[in-house]
Amino acid sequence: MTKAPFNGKGERASDLLGLIHSDVCGPMNTQARGGFHYFITFTDDFSIYEYIYLMRHKSEALEKFKEFRNEVQNQHGKSIKALRSDRGAEYLSHEFDELLKECGIVSQLTPPGTPQWNGVSERRNRTLLDMVRSMMSHSDLPISFWGHALETAVFTLNRVPSKSVQKTPHEMWTGKRPSMSFMKIWGCKAYVKHQMSTKLEPKSHKCAFVGYPKETKGYYFYNHKENKVFVARTGVFLEKDFLSSKEDRRNIELEEVQQQQDTEPEVERFSQTVEENLIDLET
Repeated sequence: MTKAPFNGKGERASDLLGLIHSDVCGPMNTQARGGFHYFITFTDDFSIYEYIYLMRHKSEALEKFKEFRNEVQNQHGKSIKALRSDRGAEYLSHEFDELLKECGIVSQLTPPGTPQWNGVSERRNRTLLDMVRSMMSHSDLPISFWGHALETAVFTLNRVPSKSVQKTPHEMWTGKRPSMSFMKIWGCKAYVKHQMSTKLEPKSHKCAFVGYPKETKGYYFYNHKENKVFVARTGVFLEKDFLSSKEDRRNIELEEVQQQQDTEPEVERFSQTVEENLIDLET
């Protein structure tokens, strides 16, 4: 018996929050700053706008979904209609199932062995990790900064054109055209002014640009000497020097660790063997 071919496309949602695609990726082979090993994504099917949350453990998936649901439903005044995910244990827990039923959200689980049904999340995760590897290979930041690079990659994808929608995801999601003038090259060096300094001390220090804060206007900068990430309104970005640098690019090996599946109980394997033998005798 051959595996049935996968063809055709599912019906797209007709409005925001009509269908949310979700997937958990991890554990990663390198721990991100803050102790993160996983990340979970939520992608709106209508706009392809994406949210991402870093996680230390898979068990945090339920709390991250609650955080996502509360924010988007409050901002748009609409309710999530359906959630599509794979059959990961984090989505099959009793608490997750009870929450979906309580909120009236239809759970759409992919059939076993068919990741194509959750293709939006699968392709998105692959694109994000490719972007992160490329971004980090052009910088001298430690690989533990993949979390900051990942959030910046999502921030960027939400604001650039997509083949799946007629406008940018940001415009579909917010109704406003995104401004690109403030965006900078991730990982480039920048001079940031000291908040407080004496007359004889330098007025600024050299840092690296590592992202965009969600809560306020400004940028995330990394201070090498203090090993600290902080927020500043602006800085003098050395993008031309960054682009003209002739340093060899690094090969970043950032991969998802493949966890071994639990082996089948002896009884199930024995039953399967008996059934196969019976089929052979009948044929």
